[in-house]
Amino acid sequence: MAEKRDYYEVLGVDKGASAEDIKKAYRKKAIEYHPDKNPGDKQAEEKFKEAAEAYDVLSDPQKRARYDQFGHAGMSGQGGFSSGGFSMEDIFSQFGDIFGGAFGGGFGGFGGFGGQRGSTRRVSRGSDIRIKVKLSLEEVFKGVEKKVKINKMNTCPDCQGRGAVSEADIKTCEHCHGTGMVTKIANTILGQMQTSSPCPYCGGEGKKITNPCRKCGGTGLVKSAEEITFKIPAGVQEGMQLTIQGKGNAAKGNGIPGNLLVLIEEETPKEGGLQRDGNDLVYKLNLSIPDAILGCSVEIPYIGSKLKIKIEPGTQPGKILKLRGKGIPVVNGYGSGDYLIYVQVYMPKKLDRKEKEILESWRESSSFTPKA
Repeated sequence: MAEKRDYYEVLGVDKGASAEDIKKAYRKKAIEYHPDKNPGDKQAEEKFKEAAEAYDVLSDPQKRARYDQFGHAGMSGQGGFSSGGFSMEDIFSQFGDIFGGAFGGGFGGFGGFGGQRGSTRRVSRGSDIRIKVKLSLEEVFKGVEKKVKINKMNTCPDCQGRGAVSEADIKTCEHCHGTGMVTKIANTILGQMQTSSPCPYCGGEGKKITNPCRKCGGTGLVKSAEEITFKIPAGVQEGMQLTIQGKGNAAKGNGIPGNLLVLIEEETPKEGGLQRDGNDLVYKLNLSIPDAILGCSVEIPYIGSKLKIKIEPGTQPGKILKLRGKGIPVVNGYGSGDYLIYVQVYMPKKLDRKEKEILESWRESSSFTPKA
């Protein structure tokens, strides 16, 4: 599988580019590689999709921040273009506004490259739904399956989303002849320019309903509760957003449903002082003076269990013990972080007479004289 190119390189912009610069760069690439301008050219089609994928990430502040931090690895499991979840029609539907509606009716506004796509009715897309999910340290470590109940727009069960009582109650719009688009040709100094826009008589639907469904009022949509189950991979972090394809609000006319966007939050760890630092687990171990001097075996907390480790004689305060690969897995990747144990030695503030005498006897011993 070919390695993905850097998204900034794909659009030909630097990492400090503004949102407007990114939009202009994408528009330029999309015009250059549009399928209607390059019929039958598979390479141009792939570059068109590549540019759309790059724009999908860099035009979204959250996705862009995650990409800048983690690269392509941070986009795994996010859905959308980055996971190959959208088709060419989805690209035209989602990014058509960049071309003033030209994608909706083909490529008419740029030299008349409308081709066959110009006669295709626009496909509606449902809106996305955002939710927050709070995870425990154990759920982050192992990954988890979550089940949520959401009130959302769903396809009307009575009319199956058509909005009419029966198919016979749906008539083709006589103004756009079912395409959902109307085309105008204007004379400019550059010659004739063809533009396409949604039909004002049918709202771009390409059809009219003469006998609306009573349950949904002709919209084809009803609001109802739906239980959604999805998996969250191990290693996710606070602020990451997962995209569950097609689980957002349904679209009119049985179009493309929106997505469910899941924002990750982390609970304060409860595993006995065990903390997270990136993909590493961190624990502060308090030792007594005898244990630090003589060495010992101690149990330390771990995810859902305990680990037994050996403390070597003469272990110094501030020493960091490392258990490789015992940390949190890399999200959608390979390997795990480490478990770092910070050694602290407890110094008592009060001693009885006998304890003081013992320590006084050690004061002059060469074994207790600090070495360089």
